[in-house]
Amino acid sequence: MIASILTLFIGAPQIILIFVVVLLLFGGRKIPELMRGLGTGIKEFKDATKDDDKAQMESRKSSETII
Repeated sequence: MIASILTLFIGAPQIILIFVVVLLLFGGRKIPELMRGLGTGIKEFKDATKDDDKAQMESRKSSETII
């Protein structure tokens, strides 16, 4: 709900302003490092959720075979 409300208020000028502020705060050299870390974190999160889904599917299969 909140995400849909925020998308109404965030347009291209706001995104450009956010980018400029981030560039001023962190500088051009730090941004690639930050994005690399963010990408690694997202990849680890996806892998963890995928492993969790596999474990849940295996437990469901084993409980179904018992019944």
